[in-house]
Amino acid sequence: MFKTLGDGRRYMKTWPMVKQLSFYFPEYRVVRATQLAIRIMPLLAIAAAGSQLYLYGWDFLPQSITVALFFISLPIQGLLWLGWRATHPLPLTLLDWCNNLSTKLQSMGLPCAPLGAKACYLDMAVILKIAFERLDNSYWEEL
Repeated sequence: MFKTLGDGRRYMKTWPMVKQLSFYFPEYRVVRATQLAIRIMPLLAIAAAGSQLYLYGWDFLPQSITVALFFISLPIQGLLWLGWRATHPLPLTLLDWCNNLSTKLQSMGLPCAPLGAKACYLDMAVILKIAFERLDNSYWEEL
């Protein structure tokens, strides 16, 4: 589980946050939601647990702990999904598209190896990040 969380964090940092990709991949929305949840959910957990204890007293301590754990689990769920997705193998259509993109990057003189048969979404994210940094907008408008 900890390896999956680490993979999710790495994938979240690698994925290019470009709106054009949000039409094709859910990662843009999941990464945005997870980043927001990492910042806000601990505060909401404290506020929810504290308000229950304030309103109902210490008799409701188990319920307030449960609510706090729920709020804290939301960013963990996002990281787990991203970690699962990062190690998930690419479908053949995406593999072909990424290999064409890496060939285009190689023709521009950038060090980018083509993906092998066991490529995963993290490998695609690395290629996409390089491509969005180096290619002009006209290439992405053709998509």
